[in-house]
Amino acid sequence: MDKMKRFIDCGVGTFACNLRCHYCYVAQNFLFTQKVPTFKYPPALIGKALSKERLGGVCMFNICASGETLIPHEIVEYVRAILAQGHYVMIVTNGMLTKRIKEFAEFPEEYRKRLFFKVSFHYLELKRLNKFDLFFANIDLMREMKASFTIEVTPSDELIPYIDELKEISLKRLGALPHITVARDESKPDYPLLTKLSKEDYIKTWGQFDSKMFDFKMSVFGQKRNEYCYAGNWTCTLNLLTGTMKQCYMTNYFTNIYKHPNKPIKFVNIGKGCKAPHCHNAHAFLCFGAIPELKTPYYYELRNRVCVDGTEWLQPEMKAFMSCKLEEENEQSRPLSDVIINKFYGFVYFIFWNIRNAVKMIDKSYKPSERHK
Repeated sequence: MDKMKRFIDCGVGTFACNLRCHYCYVAQNFLFTQKVPTFKYPPALIGKALSKERLGGVCMFNICASGETLIPHEIVEYVRAILAQGHYVMIVTNGMLTKRIKEFAEFPEEYRKRLFFKVSFHYLELKRLNKFDLFFANIDLMREMKASFTIEVTPSDELIPYIDELKEISLKRLGALPHITVARDESKPDYPLLTKLSKEDYIKTWGQFDSKMFDFKMSVFGQKRNEYCYAGNWTCTLNLLTGTMKQCYMTNYFTNIYKHPNKPIKFVNIGKGCKAPHCHNAHAFLCFGAIPELKTPYYYELRNRVCVDGTEWLQPEMKAFMSCKLEEENEQSRPLSDVIINKFYGFVYFIFWNIRNAVKMIDKSYKPSERHK
């Protein structure tokens, strides 16, 4: 049975989307565009840069765009290249692009068993567009190709009057209730819950779905993590288009792993240097075990459902891999060199941003280059 060496959260820089959900963080910040980014690196290089030998073992990759992940056609071959290395891949999607899903269905069965679709069930948008049949037909395609999937709903105040409808159609067409995620108000610096309800009423309203993902996310929401974290080593974030790998979302140390794909990657623990007010995507990072001293559920518990007919959303291979903790394949060491590197990069960025801000004050027309961004 495969064991997980690293969890790598991959971003795809597209804000294009085929839906317009009112709670979307892209919509909150008025960032929607139909422009699709350029995939300048060939899939063969992606596979080489992300080989098992280079990464130290079998890894879990999560691929998510700021808009709809499956809009760029290149994403299919990027996923194929990663699966060809023996890794497992999760894809965040709204499940509406039948053509893309059919392209994945053409993968070898060995690949499809290591493929997992994280499908966002945007109920109000599907209702507005009258697209329920298309959505559920695509879920059936995922079942037929023997890929794993999960269904999650973003809880919003506007959806509350439709909860009974949502439950009924989910049980009828999916065989189980969807999982519930947590929506953040990203227009505010501390990212509070996106709701007018009190926290207690929010939990009472959405807790009726018996979603372990919702329960866990609410249990850690808003909590600053002060424990020693192995992000930067056991877990990383990767810009799938550029090759820029960072320790996590709000860190200074980074490296480009596409530039010299034959060279080893320098992994650096973030340790106790996390700058985030709370762990973003805690359900993945913490449940896979980036902080081993923190006792958390297994990730499969937050994603799987047993349907009324006894079938499950997760295939056996994916369920087993999601039952791993990163500490099983990694050594818990805290090198002094990691502390020095973190402080050095923090100092460099402090100087850089102060210079940048000073230039902006002097020259109002100043815009940073793509390289500086």
